This record gives sequence, structure tokens and C-alpha cells, in this order.
Amino acid sequence: MSPPIAPKVSRLPTLPLIWIVPLIALGVCAWIGLGELRSRGPEISIDFADGTGIEAGKTVLEYKGVTVGMVRAVTLKPDLSGVSVSLRLNRGAAVFANAGSEFWVIHPEIGFSGVRGLDTLLTGSRLNARPGSGPRTKNFRGLNDPPAVETPIKGRSYYLKCDRLGSLTVGAPVYYREFKVGEVEATRLSEDSTSVLVRIHVEEPYVDLVRTGTRFWNAGGFNFKLGLFGAQFNDTSLESLIAGGVAFATPDGDELGTPAPNGALFQLSPDPDKAWLRWAPQISIEAPEVVTKAPELAKVLPALIKH
Repeated sequence: MSPPIAPKVSRLPTLPLIWIVPLIALGVCAWIGLGELRSRGPEISIDFADGTGIEAGKTVLEYKGVTVGMVRAVTLKPDLSGVSVSLRLNRGAAVFANAGSEFWVIHPEIGFSGVRGLDTLLTGSRLNARPGSGPRTKNFRGLNDPPAVETPIKGRSYYLKCDRLGSLTVGAPVYYREFKVGEVEATRLSEDSTSVLVRIHVEEPYVDLVRTGTRFWNAGGFNFKLGLFGAQFNDTSLESLIAGGVAFATPDGDELGTPAPNGALFQLSPDPDKAWLRWAPQISIEAPEVVTKAPELAKVLPALIKH
């Protein structure tokens, strides 16, 4: 009978199986944390007069519909004059930390300038931004209202002079034969404060419709006239009824004239002359087809119906 084999004794330390799972979890957490650090961009501070609707860890910063940052904290300023919002930008959005960047809050809004931000009824308020081109900085002053819409590259701008602004607001439509061809860009008082100047932008396919002899009038709001032959309402669209609007007509025949240059000044009449409505000049344009829709309502109404 052979003698028993002596067992081999290992002096290497052994790791209990109970520690394997925690170590795997630690490795996963480290990997996630490393990915988070890699995706982080700079942190900036934005001062707002009011912090209504802004929540830490929930309110996002968007640019052209894409999330580019997240609010980390909302605190009162030491002098109680407003709130300070601490926001972490994504790594690819560092351009928003440049001086000159603009930030504003998107709230649901239904007013004379139209319908905005209806989707925030479900998702909560969000921040929007426009990048700047200055040096890198960390402190910004938020806007109380959204800035004016950036002017499209193609098209021409014209100035309309009137005694009173009426219901016209920035973003109000500009119509030719009740077809939208542009919008109101900005409004201001004249240099001598005796009139109001309205800057409109007409899109590229329709700029040849505006001639030196073109006549403009205010086509927005209610227009009710009572005369000897009964009452009369103006014929206007729902959009111009809410946001105001401008319409124009161009004379035909020998009065057609040449295309108006960029920056030309016209008088804005409160009502159209009957002769203007009969003008129908033949002006060749290459206008694309337009599909009318309401994107804000289309996104929100299904969810509202569910609730």
C-alpha cells in the first residue's frame, strides 16, 4: 500500500466569492462615472429676474430642439433681486459659455403674438439659448423675454411708417392676397417720436411682389364699421386676428414700377382702399408649395386628450 500524497498548501491569498459582486458593481459605477466626466462641459451661472418653472435636475437647456445642458441648482441672489441658475453644459456645447450668448425661459404662452411653448404644459419649463462669439466666461444675465427671431438670410426687409402700432407685434404675418409671404421683424418709435416704424421681412420667393408703388395696410384685429347700409367686418384670418398682421397690394399696368430695394420706406394705412383690392398684376415668381399646420398643437393635443 502506497503512502498518501501530501496535500499542497498554497500561500497565495484567496478572495471570498462574496466580494465578487460588489467589485463588479464598483467597476460598473466607475465606468459610468468616467463616461459622465467625459461628457461634461463647462458650468455656467445665469441670473434671472424670476425663477418660476426652473427646477434643478429637471429643467434642460435646448438649442434647436436638442438638449445641450441641465440645470444643477437654483438659488436666490444675496440681494434678493432675482435668482441665480447654475447650469452644466454638455461637452459639445461649450460654445454657449462664450460671451454674448443669450438665455431665456420658455413658458406656455397664449397671447396676441401667437401660441408658444404649449409642450411645456406637459414637460415643464425649459431654457433656450443663442450662442455668442466672445471670449469664454461663466456669468450671464438671462433675458426676460425671448429675443427677436433671427432674420433669414434670403429676402428683403422694408420699413412701414404709421401713426399708431395697433395690434401689430413681432412675428405677426405679412400677407399678399391673403397668402403669408413674410412677418414683422421689429417695431420702434421714430427718431422724432411722432410715428411708429415697423420693420417687416419678405421672404426670397416673394420679394419681387413689393414694388415702388406697393401699398401696405394693417390687416389685423377686429375691424367693425357701422354705416347707413349696415355693419361690415373686415375679412381677416384667425392668425392675423390674434397676432395682428400686415397686407399689401401692388398696382398693375404702367404703375407696376420696379422692385423696391432693401430698406425701402412705405406708409402703413389703417385700412385698404377699394382700388388696391382690385389690383392684380402679373409678376412671375417661383413659390414653393406650403403645407399649413400647427406643430405646437399637434404635439400637445394627443397628450392632453389622454389626461
